[in-house]
Amino acid sequence: MKKFLKIIGVVLLIFIAILIAIPFVLESKIDTIVQNYADHNLDADLTFDDISLSLISSFPKAEVSVDNLKIVNRAPFEGETLATAKSLSFELGVMQLLKGTEEPLEVNEIIANELLLVLKTNKTGAVNYDIVKENEADAATQNTTNSTGFSFDIDNYEINNSAFTYIDDTSNTTFYLTEINHYGKGIFSGGKSELDTNTEANITFAMDSTEYLSNNSLKLDALIDMDLEQQKYTFKENKGYINALPIEFEGFVQIVEAGQQIDISFKNPEASFKDFLAVIPKAYAKNIENVSTTGNFTINGIIKGLISEETIPTLDINMKSENASFKFPDLPKSVRNISIDASVKNTTGNVDDTYVDIDKLNFQVDEDVFKSEAHIKNLTKNILVDAKLDGVLNLANITKAYPIELENELSGVLRGNVNTSFDMDAIETNAYQRIKNTGSVSISDFIFSSEAIANPIQINKADLTFKPGTVSLNSFDALTGKSDFSATGTINNLLGFLLSDKNLQGNFNVNSNTFALSDFMVEDETTTETSTQTTSEAESLKIPEFLECTITANAKTVIYDNLNLKNVKGTLYIKDQNANLQNMTTAIFDGQLGISGNVSTKAAKPTFDMKLGMQNFDISQSFKDLEMLKALAPIAKVLQGKLNSTIDISGFLDSSFSPDLSTISGSAIASILTNKINTENSPLLSGLDSKLDFIDFDELDLKDLTTNLSFENGQVSVKPFTLNYKDIPIVVSGSHSFSNTMNYNAVLQVPAKYLGSEVNRLIGKINDNEVNKITIPVTANIGGTFTSPNIKTDLTSGVSNLTKQLIEIEKQKLIGKGKDKIKDALGGLLGGNTTTTKTDSTTTKADTTKQSTEDKVKEGVSGILGGLLGGKKKSTNKKTTDSIKN
Repeated sequence: MKKFLKIIGVVLLIFIAILIAIPFVLESKIDTIVQNYADHNLDADLTFDDISLSLISSFPKAEVSVDNLKIVNRAPFEGETLATAKSLSFELGVMQLLKGTEEPLEVNEIIANELLLVLKTNKTGAVNYDIVKENEADAATQNTTNSTGFSFDIDNYEINNSAFTYIDDTSNTTFYLTEINHYGKGIFSGGKSELDTNTEANITFAMDSTEYLSNNSLKLDALIDMDLEQQKYTFKENKGYINALPIEFEGFVQIVEAGQQIDISFKNPEASFKDFLAVIPKAYAKNIENVSTTGNFTINGIIKGLISEETIPTLDINMKSENASFKFPDLPKSVRNISIDASVKNTTGNVDDTYVDIDKLNFQVDEDVFKSEAHIKNLTKNILVDAKLDGVLNLANITKAYPIELENELSGVLRGNVNTSFDMDAIETNAYQRIKNTGSVSISDFIFSSEAIANPIQINKADLTFKPGTVSLNSFDALTGKSDFSATGTINNLLGFLLSDKNLQGNFNVNSNTFALSDFMVEDETTTETSTQTTSEAESLKIPEFLECTITANAKTVIYDNLNLKNVKGTLYIKDQNANLQNMTTAIFDGQLGISGNVSTKAAKPTFDMKLGMQNFDISQSFKDLEMLKALAPIAKVLQGKLNSTIDISGFLDSSFSPDLSTISGSAIASILTNKINTENSPLLSGLDSKLDFIDFDELDLKDLTTNLSFENGQVSVKPFTLNYKDIPIVVSGSHSFSNTMNYNAVLQVPAKYLGSEVNRLIGKINDNEVNKITIPVTANIGGTFTSPNIKTDLTSGVSNLTKQLIEIEKQKLIGKGKDKIKDALGGLLGGNTTTTKTDSTTTKADTTKQSTEDKVKEGVSGILGGLLGGKKKSTNKKTTDSIKN
């Protein structure tokens, strides 16, 4: 006996050793089986981190675990992940491990943890889950070997903490199941068996950007009879929950050659109106446990027919409620007299014949009664809608009766009686002839706010009449910020604006007493996140993106920046965040301003391109208040009178919607309607006056003066223009910057008679009429700034040139009379003064004692003639260039 026990012990040890050793030998075999199965059957890339085999923990069965499995698609979804699983475990009989690598393994249990499955259909109709190979070689292999991987004889399975996603781009449909926990027990082999399942998940379903289920909780306990030979699955005792709404259902699903045959009916067993509130997502319904309700609610349906590539089951789903009410305990208002009669039906099995009838959806809050009905057809293609709304709704009562969280508090009373009939394609394409609206809507004391506008808009009253294709705005009276305005007009696509992403299109006549432009712009703030804070990089005003309209405006006062424009009239065309202004006129600066051009806020920084026409502008006032005019012509502030000008200008606008002077460019023509100049506060004119004492700048002739200038990159270039002082023409040209740095030239054609008694005495002695017509050019070079100018003139050198001319004339008269006669004559011209003097080269400032023109003439004449009469004597006098600097 002892020997027998020893033998038994040795056998057990050998058996245990074999159980421990076998996994190391067979793991590579299972790896080979998995890879062979993937290579022969999948048109996708299968990868995993590790496959492990255990015999000890699951004996007498074997457990195979696969970690971090991933299936990645090939073209046309190349690189996209079809499925991942953190772990997959399979349980199978130990003897299955002894089969050859080409023989199938029978699996008894499957457990999947964190399985993520994503199914897609792209716009061309291709699907990402069609990854099973189908070709002749594989078919032949399957016929000879029956299988190259696994067969299933499952009596238990689990899916834990998993998710499923379905995206169909052809129908713009998305379906999500998240937090899936599902298990089932039963036998999958044999002719007939029973499967007991339990499922919990959250479900989201959306079509055409509309969510019909939004993270709703789903629970399902199902007992299913399985006829595997007929592939028929019959639901026996089944109860599910959508959120807190209980649903019981029965029927069967059978797989047939053409698809799946379905015959399922369902209903809610309790028929309480609280069941209806339970369908609403928790994010909107909040806690309904303590809500008091009255009335009934029933939902039932039958889904019966074939699911195939061409057909769907027929549908008969009905939802009804009569004389219902509800009240949340923490809210002051209740909703009562609720009546619902709605259905979803399809009687043909053709998906295009599915329709929704809402025959009645009525309710009452306080004394306000609201009634509606709608009929929706052709759900999968061009949706057809026929609806009617009739009632009164105090918007402030919505949050007092239902715990909905709104970004902005609602107020105002809405009254409406509207019938509408349209198809969605007509809304998308603005086919107004197919949009049939009749009725009227009014709203009073309504406050509207949005990110698209800067300030809330208080609508005191608005009346709209609906007609086929258009909506007439009969009256509109509103306030926002500092502004008041009233309007009438037409709206072409109100439904497109409300139901889709279309712009609000229309034509409006707007009248206003005060219209502040900044009230109708939204601040556009760009933020940059750092490790410690969020800061604002830039902000600018924006034209609302949804506006596409024509506005004929008439405003008594328009506030733009620091300007008050009076009696503003004109037309604005607004589209794509661009405002085109045409024939805009306004009274400002005791004159008239005409404006046309564009303002765009589409880019990060607003731009403008304008033509401005100014008539009879008060010069001093306009150049005081308009920064742009100050920059273009700073000297103009000394003028007193009127101005006519046309300006073409473009550039960027700053955050206050004013021109950014460093970016503007354009051109201007200006005509001065004045002869009055105030030189008292002009350092520039004072400086010129100190250098040119024969001109009184207060007496300049500005009649019919026209100037042309251009500007770009902060620099203003002035084309030559002519001023007149008595019989002295003055040609001015040059440039200055917006920082007022100057570079100008003023060229004066000065008759000799203005150059003092010495020159006049020379002219008198020559006694020639042609000499009386002689003028000399005197150039004033003007630099520095307008407040601190630097002025240089060549007056002394000009006088020297004049003296040379006079001497040459007299010299020609004396040729042939001998050198002594010339000396005597010229000496007589000079009055006996033969002393040479140094040419003036002094520089003076505007506030120093003036050197008279007479003194400069004497210096010039003496310098020229002194050199001439010196003969061959060596000159000891140095000649320098005359310059008079201020």
